[in-house]
Amino acid sequence: MNEQLATFLAKSEVKAFDLDHRRKINFNIGKYNQAFQQGKSQFTDLMTARERAKNMKWRAIEQLDVLLENFEAQFTRRGGKVIWAEDGTQACREILHICQEKQARKVVKSKSMVTEEIHLNEFLAEHDIESIESDLGEYIQQLDGEPPYHIVTPAMHKSKDDIARLFSNKLGTPASLTAEELTMVARRQLREQYVTADIGITGANFILADIGGIAITENEGNARLTTSLPRVHIAVVGIEKVLPSYQDLALFWPLLATFGTGQTITAYNTILTGPRQPGETDGPEEMYVILLDNGRTRILQDIQVRESLYCIRCGACLNACPVYKNIGGHTYGTTYSGPIGAVITPHLKGMQEFKHLSYASSLCANCTEVCPVRINIHELLLINRHEAVEAHYTSGSEKLAWYFWKQASLSRKMMNMASGKTKNFVLRKLFRKSWGDKRELPVFAPHSFQELWKQRRGGKT
Repeated sequence: MNEQLATFLAKSEVKAFDLDHRRKINFNIGKYNQAFQQGKSQFTDLMTARERAKNMKWRAIEQLDVLLENFEAQFTRRGGKVIWAEDGTQACREILHICQEKQARKVVKSKSMVTEEIHLNEFLAEHDIESIESDLGEYIQQLDGEPPYHIVTPAMHKSKDDIARLFSNKLGTPASLTAEELTMVARRQLREQYVTADIGITGANFILADIGGIAITENEGNARLTTSLPRVHIAVVGIEKVLPSYQDLALFWPLLATFGTGQTITAYNTILTGPRQPGETDGPEEMYVILLDNGRTRILQDIQVRESLYCIRCGACLNACPVYKNIGGHTYGTTYSGPIGAVITPHLKGMQEFKHLSYASSLCANCTEVCPVRINIHELLLINRHEAVEAHYTSGSEKLAWYFWKQASLSRKMMNMASGKTKNFVLRKLFRKSWGDKRELPVFAPHSFQELWKQRRGGKT
């Protein structure tokens, strides 16, 4: 058993029976579900909208190389600079080079999962550069020394009282503050950072190939401040975020808002096409876009799993997943948790180490049902399992166990050889530890259905 799997199982065992954790998650996801029901009413034909979005992403991914080159040509024409990064290490080095060139000691960041993916904050801290999260949820998590819990709502697992205690311990505020007062405390703390930061770093929701721009959608305005006040703006974006045209945003922005937070549209929607132009009063003096691969081309090469690159990071599959709602986001031990994380992480970080995530699913297909771009997530989980077996990443004991299970399942005679008493004995001896101490083992009936049928039919089958 590898270290990642052992940690995953240990954390799952704890979280699955943490009733307080379950209460908070069910409360927050319940609020999301209510908002989603209202938000989706803006679509007269939601299924058609989702199908169109999937087709657009299909076209974008199928001509990814051409669209990215088009983006680069348009973006650099307006004075922007594009950097291609093969992995997280290269992306971090490029950002460090820019920081050193500008003699930057402090950067301010808006919410960005891709910078979490490359562990940028930790990297910058190692080089004595302060990195401050400006999104409220990310700021809370940074204060608490935790990674984001959820793709869209990083502090979903914390209640108002948890946050009040955290602010009291870290910022010295009264522990009795209301939610509104806590928000104002964070606002005062962060406003100062925008003015004093040397560089602003963001992600992007979409890359717009035809106009050479990036699109950012948010609710707090922190991304606009991050991209406007510092002299230099760096955007780190996964290469799969590309859309052929800015006109596609008319569909993707409402879809992302509805499936992400239940809104018809988010509060702030911004398109950035480069640094400040002559005669303009707003914007950074320099702007860089780092196009990050970091394993995405491996997914692109896999024809069966390629559609996972359609993901727009709305987090809907996490909110729908019964496994996620029980074990929580941190248990996965990855940047991208939940069903979509279980699909892409083994390809981004290594199938052998992370194949277990594809088994953390009931295969109920609820994730596929709620995906705004109709990715067949539950089928991709099965494909991951198949690829792991084909690559011989399963142990010899596991293969042997499944071999005997198959032989027994295919033979009625073998299934009937053991009595219910014998089966219960084997279950207790072999599966007690893996089943867990907090769950009762299932109990086999004393007699099989065939035996009962024989008794009723006077010995006839």
